[in-house]
Amino acid sequence: MHTNEHTDEYEYTEETSSTKSVLTGLIIGGLVGAGAALLFAPQAGERTRIELQQGAMGLRDRTSVTVKDTITQAKSKANQIKQDVQIKAGEIQHQGRDILAKQLDRVEKAAVAGRKAIEESETSM
Repeated sequence: MHTNEHTDEYEYTEETSSTKSVLTGLIIGGLVGAGAALLFAPQAGERTRIELQQGAMGLRDRTSVTVKDTITQAKSKANQIKQDVQIKAGEIQHQGRDILAKQLDRVEKAAVAGRKAIEESETSM
């Protein structure tokens, strides 16, 4: 019976030793992992937030400048179009006056010719 007790004790000691080894390995692995994470971490959360905030502000500033430039270009283009339309309107108005003057001359000549024709027809009668 002595042998049986000795075998049970040996198995219990072996299981305890194996459990201790696993726990020791987990603890050591966890510590090594935590150390590696600290060593290889890119930066602290506070620093990341600051960089994100600075990046957002930079993007906002660049967007603001781009919008202002676009508005300036649009205003400039609108002014150019306005000037072009005014020039064209002036040209069309001038052409309209020329056409009107020519038409008035024709009407006047037709009226004079009509008057002459009436006078001639009255005298011939």
